[in-house]
Amino acid sequence: QVQLVESGGGLVQAGGSLRLSCAASGSVFGFDAMGWARQAPGKEQRAMVASIPSAGNPNYADSVKGRATISRDNAANTVLLQMNGLNSEDTGIYYCTVQLGRNTYWGQGTPVVVSS
Repeated sequence: QVQLVESGGGLVQAGGSLRLSCAASGSVFGFDAMGWARQAPGKEQRAMVASIPSAGNPNYADSVKGRATISRDNAANTVLLQMNGLNSEDTGIYYCTVQLGRNTYWGQGTPVVVSS
């Protein structure tokens, strides 16, 4: 059974930084793409913020390009998201997500509030 445990987030001042961490378990052979999605306040949809394949280059949403860095440790099955220069539009619930074959799994989410 795939499990995702997220950590990080919380209250951050505008212009500050955050670091989100996600530890995935439940796959002997690791995971395909890993990433983070964000659900903004009042929105039902989650929007991908950044993702990184098991091998290859990461992808970033236009809204975070130049401010975010995603990385992963395949041996530990962890994925990290570092974001700088936070603004109010970065507020939301951040979900870790991983792909394993045809299946997509989600963490429970960790809230991030950017205060001005």
